[in-house]
Amino acid sequence: MDKLLQIFPNLTAEQLKQFELLQGLYSEWNAKINLISRKDMDSFFERHVLHSLGIACVIKFKEGAKVLDVGTGGGFPGIPLAILFPETDFYLIDSIGKKIKVVQEISSELGLKNVTSSHRRAENFTIKVDFVVSRAVTKMEIFVPWIKKNIRSTHKHDFKNGILYLKGGDLSEELASFTRAKEFSLQAYFSAPFFETKKVVYLPL
Repeated sequence: MDKLLQIFPNLTAEQLKQFELLQGLYSEWNAKINLISRKDMDSFFERHVLHSLGIACVIKFKEGAKVLDVGTGGGFPGIPLAILFPETDFYLIDSIGKKIKVVQEISSELGLKNVTSSHRRAENFTIKVDFVVSRAVTKMEIFVPWIKKNIRSTHKHDFKNGILYLKGGDLSEELASFTRAKEFSLQAYFSAPFFETKKVVYLPL
C-alpha cells in the first residue's frame, strides 16, 4: 500500500479501502475457485494489483472513456484499473464462466459501479471502446484481429485509441510486424525484481 501511495498519491479514502479489501476477497474466492497460484497469492499485491496498475503509469484514462479487458481471468488488470479510474467505464470479459462469476461478485462487494463483466469471447463483443487492455492472453498477431473492430475512431486521449498489453520478456520477434508498437518498461516505475522484464506494450489502431 505504501508503494501504491507513492505512485498514486491522490487516492481517495474510498479507493484506499477498496485496494485494501482486494487481497482478502481474492483469498476467500481463491479457496473456492483456483484463480491464482499459491506462489502468486503470497505476492498478490505486487504481481496482480501493482502489475495491473502498470498501465496507469503509462496512461491516465479520462472521464467517460470506455476500456475493454479481454481475458480478464479473475479481474486483472480490469478491477484495479476500475478502482483507480472510477469515471471510466470498464468491460471485463472472459471465455470461462466461473471466473466471470468471481469478477461479478468481487466488483459488487467493492461497490464498483463502473464495471460490467460478461462471459463471452472477444470475437463476440460488439461495444466500441477507446482502449483494450489485457495480460498476455495470446500473441499480438492473434489478439489484434479479435479486437480491432471494437476500437472507436474518435480519440479523447493524448494516446491514439488502441491496445495496452501487459507483457514480459523479449518481444522483438512478436512485435516485428507491428512497427507502431511502443514498449514501456515497468522497471521505470516499480523497483521489485518481478518487474525487471515486465512491460506495457502500446499499439495504436
